Amino acid sequence: MNPFEITILGCGSALPTTLHNPSSQLVRLNQKLFMIDCGEGTQLQMRKFKTHIGKLHSIFISHLHGDHVFGLPGLISTLDLLGRTGDLNIYAPKEIETFFKPILSYFNPHLSFKINIIALHPDKFETIFENNSIRISSFPLKHRIATCGFLFEEKERPLHIKREMIDFYHIPITQIKAIKEGEDFYLADGTLIPNHTLTFPAAPPRKYAYCSDTAYNPEMIPYIEGVDVLYHEATFAENETVRAHETYHSTAREAAEIAKAAHVKKLIVGHFSSRYQENDILLNEAMSVFTNTELANEGLIIQL
Repeated sequence: MNPFEITILGCGSALPTTLHNPSSQLVRLNQKLFMIDCGEGTQLQMRKFKTHIGKLHSIFISHLHGDHVFGLPGLISTLDLLGRTGDLNIYAPKEIETFFKPILSYFNPHLSFKINIIALHPDKFETIFENNSIRISSFPLKHRIATCGFLFEEKERPLHIKREMIDFYHIPITQIKAIKEGEDFYLADGTLIPNHTLTFPAAPPRKYAYCSDTAYNPEMIPYIEGVDVLYHEATFAENETVRAHETYHSTAREAAEIAKAAHVKKLIVGHFSSRYQENDILLNEAMSVFTNTELANEGLIIQL
């Protein structure tokens, strides 16, 4: 099975601290490396955790608050210094060009590679990247400015054919693809061999959802239903609920309520407010609602 893993590079919120870096994650899926958000210092975190900067496939920016995007100019400059030649796709709200283009034109007027800005539509669910084996979608979150969550998912894989059935029924190679796609097999005398006798199911497709930043928002539940891992912001504890609602963020308990309602398998909470010197209060509040919860931390690798 191909690796599907998430590396947390930063899980703090807007104010810098010595405990956490601003938001950024790497998703390694089907031999491709994707980045979600790019807060200040992201490229240093990539070096620290020995990730392959040069193998970065695409970048997904959830929204245009600084703690999610200020690391982007430095990362682009480093990719240029490393001699990247392949295109880099950046999926982001369309307003990113107002911020990004003047910086690029001043500091990197002659990039060694092309940057393609693909505008997100933060008011709807849509597929934004797809190939034969994976699909990446964006969906609306509820924040002070236009913000997207992201869903990374494997596509359904074909059935596995049983090797012993190939030998027993002398199934020709030309028929194997059709059987994997669900067709029955007929012997030379016309006898039908049903597909379920010849095959067994592939492992269920794995799914990862990223939700940061957002107020408590049950409308997102259909988009994240049943995912293997949900990353959901938990900026505040319950005693700061008023502040959370004012700033369109979530409490740890609210993140857990979303996870429970969406029947996810595992919850990772992050985007911690700088007011917390340790995050056990957030973990405990989330676990009181959804037991299978874990705190994000820089360097954490989540295997799906």
